[in-house]
This record gives sequence, C-alpha cells and structure tokens, in this order.
Amino acid sequence: MIDAIYESPLYALPASAREELRSQPLLIPVPKAAKLLGISRSAAYRCAACGDLPTRHLGGRVYVVTDKLREMLESA
Repeated sequence: MIDAIYESPLYALPASAREELRSQPLLIPVPKAAKLLGISRSAAYRCAACGDLPTRHLGGRVYVVTDKLREMLESA
C-alpha cells in the first residue's frame, strides 16, 4: 500500500487524458497506461503492484483494465 507521505500520481490526471482513456481497448499494457497517465513506467508498475491500478495478468504480462481505471479516476 502507498505510504501516507506518498500520494498516488493517478489522481492528478488531466481531463484530456481521461478522454483518451475512453478510446482505448478493454486491456492496455502497463507501459501504455503509464504514458496515458503521464507517469513513469516504473511508477505505473509500482502502482499496479500495490493495487492502485486495476490489473489483470494474461500470459505472463500485466494489463490495466481501462474501464475500472476510468471509473476510479472519475470518482477521485
């Protein structure tokens, strides 16, 4: 879980990036999600590992569930 000192970068997402999420497929790779969110690839993997990003594992790869990500960002 994220420490109280560290705030997740996911909640500072600009509206343009939220709109871009709507046009994405159901699952996107973590590096692509990082690019959309404006965070580093390693920060995105850290967020995925601690549960801040909604993920699914398929074939040894980690994907972000775009609908759940969008819902999470809209409720923030």
